Amino acid sequence: MFDIPDQGTLDAVNDAEPGDYPRFARVRRHRDPPRVDPAEATREALADVEELASLPDGASVGITAGSRGIHDMPTVLATVVEELQSQGLEPFVFPAMGSHGGANAEGQQEMLAELGVTEESMGCEIRSSMDVEVVGEDGKGRPVYAAVDALEADAVLLANRVKLHTDFHGDIESGLCKMAVIGIGKQRGANAAHIAALDSSFREVIPERTGILLDEVPIVGGVAVIENAHERTAEIHGVDADDLLEREPELLERSAELFPELPVEDLDLLVLDEVGKNISGTGMDTNVVGRMLLQNEPEFDSPEITRIYVRDLTPETHGNANGIGLADFAHRRVAEKIDTTTTYVNSITGGQPERGRLPVIAPSDYTALTLTYSTAGVTDPEDLRIVRIKNTLEPDDLLVSEPVAEELRGREGFEVGDPEPLALQDDEFDPVDWE
Repeated sequence: MFDIPDQGTLDAVNDAEPGDYPRFARVRRHRDPPRVDPAEATREALADVEELASLPDGASVGITAGSRGIHDMPTVLATVVEELQSQGLEPFVFPAMGSHGGANAEGQQEMLAELGVTEESMGCEIRSSMDVEVVGEDGKGRPVYAAVDALEADAVLLANRVKLHTDFHGDIESGLCKMAVIGIGKQRGANAAHIAALDSSFREVIPERTGILLDEVPIVGGVAVIENAHERTAEIHGVDADDLLEREPELLERSAELFPELPVEDLDLLVLDEVGKNISGTGMDTNVVGRMLLQNEPEFDSPEITRIYVRDLTPETHGNANGIGLADFAHRRVAEKIDTTTTYVNSITGGQPERGRLPVIAPSDYTALTLTYSTAGVTDPEDLRIVRIKNTLEPDDLLVSEPVAEELRGREGFEVGDPEPLALQDDEFDPVDWE
């Protein structure tokens, strides 16, 4: 069992008292992002996947389902199933999530169920298996894998959100191509792709392996979801397989235009109330926190955040704390909830053991503040620039220290409340009713 550090000893590393820290204000950022009805938009998008119309009656169509907590994805998938069935086809859903869910068939199906993707909600069979076959080799002779469930289908339809990736930046990042390489590849394919990326980069690995899979797997196209800054569907696009490598960079550019971000670029401390796999593959979105910590990938120029403190894991992550190594401090409850097996499997499969490392454990929120003051390079604790958010998916509802509040006050689109003294109950932050 992990030995939680003594709070008194850690709190004594400096002379700051609770009253020395800055006051905090509630801040809300107001946006008017684009939004579409996900079911209607999905039906329209499917009409753009021309190969679907040429499939014979009774043809089986495998539809990918990932592990991310994408708000409208259950609706998108259910609509796809309904539309394909109306065309006389026989769709089924299969997990396409690399090593997630403990890298086993049962765990992956359970993960889908927690995301609202079940046989009952989909109206079709869910086939969960980790069986793969080698379908080709990349330019350096390394194997490329594909799920047997995908190979045995008459057609495969990719379904995924297109967005900035947390592991790399390039023309193609997180989206339909990654769903093909990592998702359809299952654990073996994900591991092989990550090993290849350690030798070069995902910006090269994903397009190359996508091309191989398009030749060897009956992929007919995909349904690409673009979300707004509030994690709701802004656009849905249907993409033919032949156009996939050309279209996805365009979709990524559109997604980047709508991407949520912190309102300031210079912080001493970012407090995350929760991290988890349902929020990001790395628990926290690297594009939001400005940290990559991945071999062969450059670090971000901004934002510049000196310390990151994680307060909890989401229930949906089931102890998978991949990405916790991006944080400097973590609350004791995080250490107590970590499932080292799933965390390590995920981190190693991704070729990123650094992201599975345990940060300094703080026995209380107040201790985390104490440690921040000692390590942030700020002379007066009252000057600490601090932002607290629920998670990296929701950076528009914030609790900020007074120096940050004054920077945001008067900025268009921001509602800044009155600053109040730091609120603590038994050395823990007061709970926040996040919107």
